[in-house]
Amino acid sequence: MPAQQNFQLFGPVHFAILGSVAGLAAILAIIARKFSGCRRPLRMGVAAALLLNSIVWYVYLAFRGWLTFPDGLPLELCDATLCITVIAVLTLNRTAFDLSYYGALAGTSMALLTPDLWEKFPSFSTVQFFIAHGFVVVAVLYLVWSGEARPRPRSVWRAMVALNLFAALAGAFDLLLGTNYMYLRAKPENASLLDYFGPWPWYIVVSELFAFGVFTLLYVPFWATSSRTGQAG
Repeated sequence: MPAQQNFQLFGPVHFAILGSVAGLAAILAIIARKFSGCRRPLRMGVAAALLLNSIVWYVYLAFRGWLTFPDGLPLELCDATLCITVIAVLTLNRTAFDLSYYGALAGTSMALLTPDLWEKFPSFSTVQFFIAHGFVVVAVLYLVWSGEARPRPRSVWRAMVALNLFAALAGAFDLLLGTNYMYLRAKPENASLLDYFGPWPWYIVVSELFAFGVFTLLYVPFWATSSRTGQAG
C-alpha cells in the first residue's frame, strides 16, 4: 500500500499526540501514587485498552480483506513490544518489564516520532496506529513513574539479546517469503531515522549500535541508584 504524506511531522497535531501520551501516563501515575488501591485497576484498564485495540485492528484488517498471509502477522518489533507490555502490565513480571521498557521507549516511541502511515490522517488505520503505539508508551511510563516497576541491572544486555533473537526470526521470515518485517530488507517509504543510517545492509548494523546506545542511555537514571546500593549496571 502506498505511503501517505499528508501527516505533518512535528506539526501541531503531531505535538498534541506526543503530549497526550506523556500527559496520560503522568496523570495515571499521579493517581496511582496518591491512591495506592487504584494501582491494580489502572493496570488492568491499560492492559484491556491495549488488548481491545489490537482485537479491533485485526477485525478491521480481516473485514477489509487485508489480513492475508504472509502480510499482517505480528512480526514487527512494535507487535512484540505490545505483547510483552501487556504481560508486564498484568503481572509486573520483571523480565517482561525489562524487555517492554526498552522496546517501548527506544522502539515504539520512534514509531510515534516518525510514523510510517499508509493511509491519510485521520483515517481509522492512522488513528489506530497512534492509539496502539501511544498506549504501549503510556503503559511503560506509567509503571516507571508510579514506582511499580524499574529496569534491573544487566537489563540492557537482556533486551539486546531479545531484540536480536526476534530480528533473526523476522529476518528468516523475510528471506523465505519476501516480506519486509522490521524493515530488514528495505527502509520504510516515509521519512524515518533509518534514512540517516546509510544504505542496506549498513543501516541494519548502525541500527544495532544505535539501539545499544539508546538502551544504555535509558538505563542511566537507574544505574546511579543501583550503584549506590552496590549493584552492577
